[in-house]
Amino acid sequence: MSRERKLGIGIVGAGNAAIPHAMAFADLHSEIDVRGVAGRDPEKLAAFAGRFGFPVAPNLETLLADPALDALLIVTPPDARLPPVRAAAAAGKHILMEKPVERTSEAAAEIVALCRAADVRLGIVFQHRFRANSLKARELVEGGSLGRIGAVYAVVPWWRPQSYYDQPGRGTYARDGGGVLISQAIHPLDLMLSLAGPVDEVQALAGTTILHSMESEDFATAGLRFANGALGSLMATTASFPGDAECLALVCENATMRLAGGTLDLRWRDGRIESFGEAAATGGGADPMAFPHDWHREQWRDFIAAIRDGRAPLSNGDTALRVHRLIDALLASSRNGTVTKVEQT
Repeated sequence: MSRERKLGIGIVGAGNAAIPHAMAFADLHSEIDVRGVAGRDPEKLAAFAGRFGFPVAPNLETLLADPALDALLIVTPPDARLPPVRAAAAAGKHILMEKPVERTSEAAAEIVALCRAADVRLGIVFQHRFRANSLKARELVEGGSLGRIGAVYAVVPWWRPQSYYDQPGRGTYARDGGGVLISQAIHPLDLMLSLAGPVDEVQALAGTTILHSMESEDFATAGLRFANGALGSLMATTASFPGDAECLALVCENATMRLAGGTLDLRWRDGRIESFGEAAATGGGADPMAFPHDWHREQWRDFIAAIRDGRAPLSNGDTALRVHRLIDALLASSRNGTVTKVEQT
């Protein structure tokens, strides 16, 4: 597409997950033209479109028939992803879609293959990668100043009240694909893989605490062995009232780097102490949408550049499959009580 023309965007889904995207579009108004919003719930659709001044499309087919439409933002629940992806890919429209890719790794791989066969860009919304502190961390890792990674730990002490899981489909395998791992911890896990590289094997324990009544897990813990030889640990839950910022640490030869919420702290072996970023809410408490929209804005900037440059987005279908496979291994290890290899994509 021409660099002078705005990117024509259609939105599928009008729930809470669409709101930070809409706020990002306001910041990017000189680069993005929202062509319409389609959804299954007329009341939600009207309220969302009215709040942000977007046109309502009568259906997905009408959106895709628009010659000025370049890409779809898909923010439906995980059980309603495949039909709009199929339609968009067949129409040659690029796709940015909320995580997870689908409820299972097999269905996620089908979506990735569909987009590859149609030669359309597929981006997956992992906005934690696009926080200022995460981008700085990536720069440091790629620059080599930290030295080799020796150990990694990720702690996700989040909270969701029972009322969250009382909503139809929440925490079920049929709609969400699972619990804390695929719905919440998937964000810091994706960030962890992007910085520390692939995990080779895991030994895990996952289950539902007495603090929630739900079908899937609200607590998971594991030991990790990375492909680069680093050792690691994970604890993730939605049962830690009142919820706190997630933390990811890389213990390296020359420094320990710790990301917590929006901040990055570096403690160098030579005595230097550095800090980057600002503290920010991350949606770890009762309100899952309590976080700033600038992370989404930066992901959209990368997605727009990927389309214009003919490259894959930084967060794409293939990178998302890696975190899906890690979650599969964690749950299989917990079920079987064994050290479990992570399938590499």
